[in-house]
Amino acid sequence: MNTMKKTIKLSRRHFMATTAATSLILGAGPATAAEPIKTAGIYTVPVEQQWVSRIHKAALAAQDRGDISYSFSENVSNTDYARVMREYAEAGNTLIVGEVFGAEQEAREVAAEYPNVAFLMGSSFKEDAALQNFSVFDNYIQDASYLSGIIAGAMTESGNIGMVGGFPIPEVNRLMHAFMAGALEMNPDIKFQVSFIGSWFDPPKAKETAFAMIENGVDVLYAERFGVSDAAQEKGILAIGNVIDTQADYPDTVVASAIWHFEPTLDKAIAEVQVGSFAAADYGAYSFMNQGGTSLAPLGTFDGKVPAAALSLVRQREAEIKSGAFSVTINDSEPSSS
Repeated sequence: MNTMKKTIKLSRRHFMATTAATSLILGAGPATAAEPIKTAGIYTVPVEQQWVSRIHKAALAAQDRGDISYSFSENVSNTDYARVMREYAEAGNTLIVGEVFGAEQEAREVAAEYPNVAFLMGSSFKEDAALQNFSVFDNYIQDASYLSGIIAGAMTESGNIGMVGGFPIPEVNRLMHAFMAGALEMNPDIKFQVSFIGSWFDPPKAKETAFAMIENGVDVLYAERFGVSDAAQEKGILAIGNVIDTQADYPDTVVASAIWHFEPTLDKAIAEVQVGSFAAADYGAYSFMNQGGTSLAPLGTFDGKVPAAALSLVRQREAEIKSGAFSVTINDSEPSSS
């Protein structure tokens, strides 16, 4: 991560010159309260994908209450991301939301060209004080992932849990580590099979990877990607969901899910733009449980089927997390199989 400032070459002279010539949202005074903020979302995957669906949902809610007017583009390739950013900026959008994990340098260069636009971007890197209109966020939902791990640890009979992720990047790694920590708290002898499919949206590949783990004896699967719960359902084992609640689709399969609520993150950015104080910041903390950014989904069809000891520990830890008495460790290193 420390290599970021070495690889990104921002034109600070251009940024400062443009800033001086432009009446910016960044401290230049509040936006007109009656006018919705013209907002765009730029996504590299379909809006049905878990992670992006939560951003999309929050944006639609903000539009419904009149805070923003919202348009979006999906399935934008990393190589095309900068062009789409420029198009939305030129079209008069004053808030642009997206995820730049594969286009960090280009995205920040574009942001420097449009200092009158607030950019709120999912990123593995931190904000840069030299680029005041570019803020970062991430789904720090390790709190709920930890709680879902406690449930998984109580539900496995074989003591063998499979975990299928997209890429071994920090925002995936930290959730897996938190899940593993929760499971181990219930049963320190649990073993894990960990695999990454090298894609953010390839349900068939995720499903095949999960099938291989089932052949190797897992009886609970951590479904970080779409397709994993399908494999669990077909083979009659259990799954733990991630980011969204899919139990309605898998009522006999998905025991619990760690849910991401993007609303606190987006609402904070909207409030800053409204009063003209949007500035470079790390919005990651708004995904924490004590900020309302994550929660454990209701057990639904598994109500009454999870051991009482696990539920008692979940309630205890949840209260401690919210009060600050207990902190889930954030471990961004790549997890490995036991």
